[in-house]
Amino acid sequence: MMQNDTLESAYQHCLQIARSHYENFPVASRLLPSRLRRATAVIYSFARRGDDIADEGNINVTARHAELQIMWDALDDIGAQRSSIDPLFIALADVIRTFQIPLQYCYDLLTAFRSDIDTRRYASYDEVKHYCRHSADPVGRIVLHIHNQATPENLLLSDQICTALQLINFIQDVDSDWQQRHRCYLPLDELQAHGITLDDLTLHRNDPAMHKFIQQQLNRARQLLINGAPLAHHLHGRLAWEIRAIVASAWRVTDKLTQRSNIYVRPTLRWSDAGSVFLLMLFYTKRICDPTLIKSLV
Repeated sequence: MMQNDTLESAYQHCLQIARSHYENFPVASRLLPSRLRRATAVIYSFARRGDDIADEGNINVTARHAELQIMWDALDDIGAQRSSIDPLFIALADVIRTFQIPLQYCYDLLTAFRSDIDTRRYASYDEVKHYCRHSADPVGRIVLHIHNQATPENLLLSDQICTALQLINFIQDVDSDWQQRHRCYLPLDELQAHGITLDDLTLHRNDPAMHKFIQQQLNRARQLLINGAPLAHHLHGRLAWEIRAIVASAWRVTDKLTQRSNIYVRPTLRWSDAGSVFLLMLFYTKRICDPTLIKSLV
């Protein structure tokens, strides 16, 4: 009984973390059954902790790496079936065992957080995409495993959506990433092609050239959403609607990013956007996987 109480407490700990952080995209949505929502909250909590270690607080680089190494060692413990006293890893070990999730996905996430500490510039989109493969794509793959729908095709479609979400976040956070962390996730070669320097980000350059560059990045993210859109039609159950909600929300965010007059202002989804998101979800049929139709409808 004590062991069951400890595990339940660990899950509640992770659910509270998921509920207490605002995101533009649904996290552990109530569209999901309780058992799956709990598992999703655990994965979110793991990613949240690693992200906070990499980005938050005033600790130095050495201390950040040391904290991430503790998480890495805790994953090693899961792989070796050693117990933990940390509620996050108590719950994570149970999720890994229950849903047979490859532990490599969690290591990939920690690799991305280490990169956040050490890498401040990305020379090309290929480098940005490589980062996304570790930072974003594993999350979608884990979710598919949780839902027992991790077919090879579904995994590849999920990667498209997850990379798109990551690119959208980069565009939303371009100012805070640069001003607060002196980090730029935008491809430097493409910035240069538009006559833009990193000093321009410091000075908040907001002219047509900058808007054209940002629109290029948004178009890439939208194309990835289109590429991944068929995923919902390969899935069954509530996850299919969860994916529809995520893609519709992401597309609405790209609308707001396109419409803003100042690229350094971060838009958020509000209740007033609910109607637009709902309509996008209704349009999300098999027909909408046709790029021509999706572009004309949304």
